[in-house]
Amino acid sequence: RYFQAKNEANKRVPEGIEGRVAYKGSAADIIFQMVGGLRSGMGYVGAHNLEELRENTQFVRMSGAGLRESHPHDVQITKEAPNYSIS
Repeated sequence: RYFQAKNEANKRVPEGIEGRVAYKGSAADIIFQMVGGLRSGMGYVGAHNLEELRENTQFVRMSGAGLRESHPHDVQITKEAPNYSIS
């Protein structure tokens, strides 16, 4: 099916697999965090609406070392944020 007949069984792409994801809380809580991140990003580029965000955004490639350095370090976290995990 879908041009995969000649492929070995272990090379085929599964479709419609069944699985579960552990409950992580209300979708409202996650959406709240996402909206907060979006608003923060809009503030960084000075966008007043999504169209301005789309027009004014520039992506910057960050190295692994830069990513590690940008995270909090050399402090003791007293309460982990719901949308941010060090581990």
